[in-house]
Amino acid sequence: MSSEGRVLVVEPDDAQRRAAAAWLREAFGEVQEESDSASAVKRLRDPGARPFDVVVTELRLPGADGVEVLRAARERDPACAVLLVSADPSVEAAVRAMRHGALDFLVKPIAPEALELRVADALEHARKTRARALPSDPPPAPSGAGGVASSLVGGSASLAAAVELATRVAPTRSTVLLTGETGTGKELFAELIHARSTRARGPFVQVNCAALPETLLESELFGHERGAFTGADRTRIGRFEQANGGTLFLDEIGDMSTATQAKLLRALQDQEFHRLGGTHALRTDARIVAATNRDLEAAIRAGRFREDLYFRLDVIGIRLPPLRERPGDVEALARHFLGELARTLGRPLEGFDDATLAALRVHPWPGNVRELRNVVERAALMADGPRIARVELGPAGRGGRGAVELALEGLTLGEAERLLVVSALRRAGFVQKRAAKLLGVSRRKLNYIVARLGVTHPSWRRHRGAPPAAGCAAEGARPGPADS
Repeated sequence: MSSEGRVLVVEPDDAQRRAAAAWLREAFGEVQEESDSASAVKRLRDPGARPFDVVVTELRLPGADGVEVLRAARERDPACAVLLVSADPSVEAAVRAMRHGALDFLVKPIAPEALELRVADALEHARKTRARALPSDPPPAPSGAGGVASSLVGGSASLAAAVELATRVAPTRSTVLLTGETGTGKELFAELIHARSTRARGPFVQVNCAALPETLLESELFGHERGAFTGADRTRIGRFEQANGGTLFLDEIGDMSTATQAKLLRALQDQEFHRLGGTHALRTDARIVAATNRDLEAAIRAGRFREDLYFRLDVIGIRLPPLRERPGDVEALARHFLGELARTLGRPLEGFDDATLAALRVHPWPGNVRELRNVVERAALMADGPRIARVELGPAGRGGRGAVELALEGLTLGEAERLLVVSALRRAGFVQKRAAKLLGVSRRKLNYIVARLGVTHPSWRRHRGAPPAAGCAAEGARPGPADS
């Protein structure tokens, strides 16, 4: 094996460092050595020196640890591939390494041939990262799904943060775990990560773990050999093999049985697997993106999900906000979907009347963006004219004035005012600035009303110095910041 590239080896043990560097020099163009983090960081930050393609560094170093070396390498050249090495084989050490952006985590002792192979892979990864321009646009929208662009419509801070994190981690090989309620766009975010990665030209393979029984899911993931079970009349390639060089998206990972979880964990740890009925170990270079709408930490406590698998999957965790946490995006999303439908149906659909927009804003959207798209599609099909009326929204349009009048029956004016204020605060996550916008008043006016009514919340104590009063806290509301 011969390949030109600049490699830096950082290892405090003189014998190990010299042996590794000598071996790598036979395969690569230039190999430099450092024994501690300070010297390595200084070399990496030297503006007069060319950046390294690959850095192989021990995790535990004199002074600062190998993570500081990793940061310095990536700051100088984001395409630099960093391999972190440690004698600690624990999952926690591996997760820590990958969280900080390491391309790979190697456990000592390492055979010289294995080290050479990993460095060659890392060098190829660095070259692809530099050579392949990242796509400037998301991939085309799947038919009938609204596409990646649909999930990115809106200006909320929570959505922007999720998109920014997904874009930042996309070029790495780190495993990503997408969490969020049904309909928040987890599949579309997985497509976004794939499209912005160096694997964009490779396959994007999806498996819905909740849609298949345990006996079929294992075959779906790993494939099977002919005669492995009754009905297996031919060899079948599994999704791990199909995703080689691309991205494997494991949707609804929380619904996977514990037996299949164990086999998946083994495949992720060893980077190899066996087809059902097979005797030969197979390897694949597939980047894993997993998603779930379940609380995996609660499932771990209940014994339904393996903690070690959770740590393997949650290297980079991205939470997708539900639509109720981004109420300001509802109108923009609705207009976007209506524009798509107008083009699909070939009809002049111009927008929504004021009553319709008001109904869209107050609806809680338990089905999130998926529910909103379905509601807009129904309204577009039922509309008699170019503008959508509230009645055409179906059940989502019934949360307007009539529902409010029914809810206020038998209440005094003070009780009704309190109910309205508490409801707005809950919808805004107890952020008064957002609640004031929902109520159509200034933040100063809402602050005055909150003080007059004695409405409070546990998270407000540090701001107000007031004990909890009857109202939000007594009703078990979720904590949230008072102001932002």
